[in-house]
Amino acid sequence: MRSAYRLLTRWWTAFALAISLAMLGAAHAFERFAGLSPCNLCLKQREVFWGAVAISLVATIWTVISQARRGTPRIAAFLLFAVFATGAITAGFHAGGELKWWALPALCAGGGAGADLEGLTSLALGTGPAIRIAMCDAVTWSFLGLSMAGWNALISAALAGFSLLAAKRPKDARAPRN
Repeated sequence: MRSAYRLLTRWWTAFALAISLAMLGAAHAFERFAGLSPCNLCLKQREVFWGAVAISLVATIWTVISQARRGTPRIAAFLLFAVFATGAITAGFHAGGELKWWALPALCAGGGAGADLEGLTSLALGTGPAIRIAMCDAVTWSFLGLSMAGWNALISAALAGFSLLAAKRPKDARAPRN
């Protein structure tokens, strides 16, 4: 158990990078293969994971270049905590709106379809496909009673917690003794 904790905290940025890429891959797979268009809040949640990818990629490269003498840079773990906590809040807000606990912003009425002038012109002429507008307050997919936003909130909160553990790890987990 202790060695798993040390491995997780020493290489947290690499784990965060892999998980963030997996989350983005899953979101794009649902869009591409299941035909689920993202709403504005879904796209905001993806931005959080892109930010996590950028931070964790730089920190992981730094860890590898420094030969992991000190493990994950603590500042990167704190930054990942802030990013994942932001993701948890955004996804929680989205999930609450889906459950009708509160009203979502009026601008959250779509945006995942990318309606541009050329697309609207082809739609008007009858030569293009119908544009699907995703509504933020509509649950398009759920598993075990949670929507995608709900699962994203739970996963992001867990990632924020692990990031905080990696940032606050004891000194002996940061630097090996020779």
